[in-house]
Formats: sequence, structure tokens, C-alpha cells
Amino acid sequence: MSNSKVVYEGWMVRYGRRKIGRSFIHMRYFVLESRLLAYYKRKPQDNVVPIKTLVIDGNCRVEDRGLKTQHGHMVYVLSIYNKKEKYHRITMAAFNIQEALIWKEKIESVIDQHQESLVANGNKYVSFEYKSGMDSGRNASSSDQESQYSAAEDEEDSRPSLMRRTTIGNGPPESILDWTQESSTLASQNTNNQAFSRKHWRLLQCQNGLRIFEELLEVDFLPKSCSRAMKAVGVVEASCEEIFELVMSMDGTRSEWDCSFQDGSLVEEVDGHTAILYHRLQLDWFPTFVWPRDLCYVRYWRRNDDGSYVVLFCSREHENCGPQPGYVRAHIESGGFNISPLKPRNGRPRTQVQHLMQIDLKGWGVGYVSSFQQHCLLQMLNSVAGLREYFAQTDERIAPPRIPVMVNMASRSVPTKKSQKINLTSVHNRSQSLDNAAKMMDEYSDEDEDFQIPDEEAYAIEQETKRTAFEEEPVVEIDLSLFSGNLRRDDNENSRDCWRISDGNNFKLRSKRFCYDKSKMPGGKPLMDLVAVDWFKDTKRMDHVARRPGCAAQVASQKGHFCLVFNLQVPGSTNYSMVFYFVTKELAEGSLLQRFVDGDDEFRNSRMKLIPSVPKGSWIVRQSVGSTPCLLGKAVDCNYIRGANYLEVDVDIGSSTVANGVLGLVVGVITSLVVDMAFLVQANTTDELPERLIGAVRVSHLELKSAIVPKLEPDPEP
Repeated sequence: MSNSKVVYEGWMVRYGRRKIGRSFIHMRYFVLESRLLAYYKRKPQDNVVPIKTLVIDGNCRVEDRGLKTQHGHMVYVLSIYNKKEKYHRITMAAFNIQEALIWKEKIESVIDQHQESLVANGNKYVSFEYKSGMDSGRNASSSDQESQYSAAEDEEDSRPSLMRRTTIGNGPPESILDWTQESSTLASQNTNNQAFSRKHWRLLQCQNGLRIFEELLEVDFLPKSCSRAMKAVGVVEASCEEIFELVMSMDGTRSEWDCSFQDGSLVEEVDGHTAILYHRLQLDWFPTFVWPRDLCYVRYWRRNDDGSYVVLFCSREHENCGPQPGYVRAHIESGGFNISPLKPRNGRPRTQVQHLMQIDLKGWGVGYVSSFQQHCLLQMLNSVAGLREYFAQTDERIAPPRIPVMVNMASRSVPTKKSQKINLTSVHNRSQSLDNAAKMMDEYSDEDEDFQIPDEEAYAIEQETKRTAFEEEPVVEIDLSLFSGNLRRDDNENSRDCWRISDGNNFKLRSKRFCYDKSKMPGGKPLMDLVAVDWFKDTKRMDHVARRPGCAAQVASQKGHFCLVFNLQVPGSTNYSMVFYFVTKELAEGSLLQRFVDGDDEFRNSRMKLIPSVPKGSWIVRQSVGSTPCLLGKAVDCNYIRGANYLEVDVDIGSSTVANGVLGLVVGVITSLVVDMAFLVQANTTDELPERLIGAVRVSHLELKSAIVPKLEPDPEP
């Protein structure tokens, strides 16, 4: 690093394009100095040379590229460049808009300082603005076409006193009504469409802490089945950015606050601020007799100068999103969200959320059953109350928004034989191109240059390739018939007093990006095989059970395999031990698991993690046990015994007063419980992430009487 003053630094997403023309993202450490923007693969120390630098002066710009979808995740992209050298640029992104805005503000403040110094020295400097696009229409997006802003730059030089706009996003497409603007502005924009004058609203009702308004103006030229415009207005105790990111998501999280949402997908990403979406509604008005509804619509968003966000909807036909069997395609005349900041109260952020919808639900008889129309519309508007309660009841506000990428739906739109053939051909061609791209990927795996070529879905390909390699590691079969324990294995869901393998995807582990956005992912396939479970009892605590002749650890050692043994010790008048034997043919050299096995006790105590869960049991037990990951070495006493080809972890649950109290609840009703446990080594750094399961087990309706007294060989003298 240079000796210049560091203005801002931190991890960001490195967004760019490879020489093969496909986009990619990496995590990089960015450093903004008073005259330089640079990024590194790791946090720089001493005189580390950056991967790339950009000199910051008064001619630099921060261009908003909007929102890009990469493998279902959304990133907010900024491009920094010098207008005299447009092709020398750094493109960076963030998984949340707050971080993108901070970087944008910091970089622009450095640019402003250089501009002011030029003016102070008597040099002529021409400032600039970010055009909102509202005056000149929207024929193309600056996110996608370089030539558009290039032409505008030449014009700017003749205008010496323009102010920079802080608005993020151009004006909406012509087909979308921006109902958030003042009525006078709307009148000038929609002189031929009287239906969209929002001058007259009446308070219809107050419901769930929301004010529900209805438009008074009649709409004669719209179908009878089309509703009047209605909007819900409420206050949510969260920041505008937090609410905006939740509103933009189309994954399972949305169903936690939007009761009308069934599922949704991305059909096409037009540019950084406009996308076409498919959305299935979940309406509860006589579902036995009324067909479900779905939507295909264009969604546009922008951030205004005052920090508010506007999200607009309007239905749109798309060739890849035709009518779906079993669904009636509804039509949105106008809709969206207006998310505006309010003054904080008691130190908590407050935001006003307006949600407007004017929708034609289509279908026979809809225009003649007014209760159906109003009931469904109120159900959709009630999502504002859902947002309020979601933020009031959860602290998990850090998950990046996610939109599942949609498979071409044309083949599901009542297909003809010809269209089926065309779609099959296009899918085959696309799969071939993906395969070819994947083969070329490694050649430029560390590429960090920007190229001005079309943007494509390379990150999806890259991640798919990594995930495939991740999940399809060479399968080394272990003969499970060699191992046995006294607690039987039974994969029948209704069996009792037994164990079976628990699905790793039921547990959330730290993802590759956890250090930056705290995101988690399903556990997936474990690193080791659970080969046996023992259920022991004795009058004293049972330590070092792996020394028992004929146990799974001894058998594994004889076969040259490695075994990791977890001995959960339950104290009481009768001491119990539940012992799990995880086996693998060998430990990967240099892996986190190998470092754990061969590390010291301090390292092991800081990393050994258990994730518990009680899928079936009384409410009080489920609440007491919970599902929060626990570092065993920090919570209870753990003793580690390193054998020739095994490591045993003796977990003394009785060493913790809290754990002992929970155990008292569990043991009393153990025969009625189904308990899941996942074991893993906690990953703390980017090199160690993502986390991997050692293994997971489900124990069902355990009987205390089925435990046996083990025959343990005396421990050899040290």
C-alpha cells in the first residue's frame, strides 16, 4: 500500500468480464486513498502490490450499473472510470445496497475534493451530472450501452455548472406509470390517460395497522373485472434499504411477509433497473372453485435524492413466459411500492411504505363477484403489515435478496409439437454452450481485467461448475457391513429406538461469502460416513470408548480408514453415553478437518461445532434445545483422545449448568423425541469457507432401557 491517507476500505464484490465475454464475480479487498482506488486478493500488508489500480482525479465518474442477477443472487454494481480514458475502469459490486451507497459516496467525495482543488488553483473544471433519463425518455440503459453515456459526455463539456444527481436509476419504461410522482407531473406525462390521475383518494378502512385508500375516479375504458386502484400505507421500523432489499426478493423469504406470494422467478434482466418477472399468487378466496392466478410483469426500481425507493409494476407479455396450465393470467394495470424515510423515533429507523395495486384478476364471473376482487386485493396490500411484523420479530436482516432464475417457460405454454422441437433444440444448444464455456473457464480463472463486451451469465456457469465439482467429488465407497453398534439403524420414518442419517440440507452452514454478508447455505453432503452408533450406560462416566475391542473405530483403524468419534456423556445416577462413529478413507491434506484432528486442544475447542434440532417433541423441549449452532469446547468440557487412526471427542454435558438443566428436560421425555444433530468444524476465514458437515444424525424415540454396559479395556499408562 502507498503512504497516502486511506479514505475507506473493505471487502467488496469484484464484478467484471472475462476475455471469453462472460461476466464473473470474486471477493476482493478494496482500498480507497486520496488519489487512488485499488483492490487486492487479501487485506494488504506491508508493500503488497495491488491487482489493479485507478488514479482518482476530478475527471473520474461513478456510474450506477444498477442491479445484476448472478445465479439467483442480486448484486448492486458501480463502475468507476476516468471520462478521458473510458475503457480503463474498475467495476465493483455489493450484496446489499447500503454498502454500495457508502462506497459511491466515499468515492464521489474524493472526486469532489479534486474538483475543488482545481477550482481553487484557478483551473477551469467542468462538473457533471448523472442523467436520470426522465427528460429524454428511456430507449436504452446506461447499464448496458457504453455509447449512450459517451455521447452525453461531449455535450457536458459545454455546460459548466451542472450538479451531480444522487438518484440511482433512470426513468421508468414508457409503459409503466410512475404513480409516486405528483399529480401535476403525471398529468404532463399521461395526457391521454385520465385513469391515472391520483388526485382523489378516500380512506376505505383501517386494517392491521394500515390505512387502506381507494381511488375515487371511475375507469370506464378498463374491463369490468379490473379493480379501482387501491393502496395501503403503513410505517415499518426498519431502514429504507432493508425494506427495499426484502421487497426485491422472490425466494422463500418473501412468503414470510407476503401472504399472497406462492413463488416467483426472473424471466429476463433487461438492465440494472428493469426486469421481467413471473409471479404466482396464493389467494385464499374459495380455492376449491377458483383457479389460481399468476402474473408476468415488468418491474422497475430507482433510488431518489431523498433516500426513498420506488418500485413499479406493470404487466407485460413475454415469449418465455406464456400461459401456464392450471393458472389464469392476471393483469396488473399499475402497482408497486413507494418506500420513504421518516424521522427516527427512540433511536430506531422508521419508514413509510405505500403499496399500490390496480389489477384485473381475469377469469369468468370475476367482474360480477365484487367480494372476490376486493378480498384478493386486500390480501395483496396486507403485505405492508407483513413487512412491519417481519422486522419487528426478527433480527436477521442481512441475507442478500435472491431471485431464482427462470427456465424457459415457452415449452410449458400449451406447446405444439413444433414449439416443443424448437425448445428442445434451444435447450440442447444452450447446454452445449454452457459446457464449452465451463471448459474454457480455468484459463481465465484469476482474470481481473474489464472488457467492454456484452454481459452474460458467466457467474452462474462458474458457480454451477464449482458446485458440481463440490458435490461430485470422487465417491469412495466404504463397506458399511463391516461396522456395527448396539443402537440399530432404521431408515423408516416412524421407527422407534433407532438412528438414521439426517439430511444435511436441513442445516444451515456458513457460505463462501459469510465473511462479507453473513449468508448461509444448506449443509449438503457430509465429509464422513456415519457407520455406527452405540448407546451405553454405566455407574461411572465412560471415557475413551474408542479403545473398546471390536468397536467401529477399531475396525476402521484395521482397514486403514480414519474414524472421528463423538462421545456425548450424559451424567446422572446412571451415566449414559451416546457414541457416534464417523469414518472416511483418509483426511484431505491441509483441509480444515485435518487441521482440527491434528491441532491442539485450544484450536479444537474454538472450532468444534454442534447444530441441534428437535423436529418432533413438546414445545418446551424444542424451545429449550433450539437450533442455534454451539461451539462445544466453549460451552462444555471436551476431552480429546488422539489414537493411531482415530480422534475421540468426549463431551461432558454435565460440566455446564445450563446444558444440565436442558438435559433434565430432555431425558424425562426422551422416548417422545426425534432429535437431529450435525457436527462440523467452524470456518472463520475466507480460505476455510464454505463450511462442510462432518456428518449428521437423527435419533428417534430413544429408550433408556436399550442402553448396554460396555466392556472397556483399561487405558494404558501414559
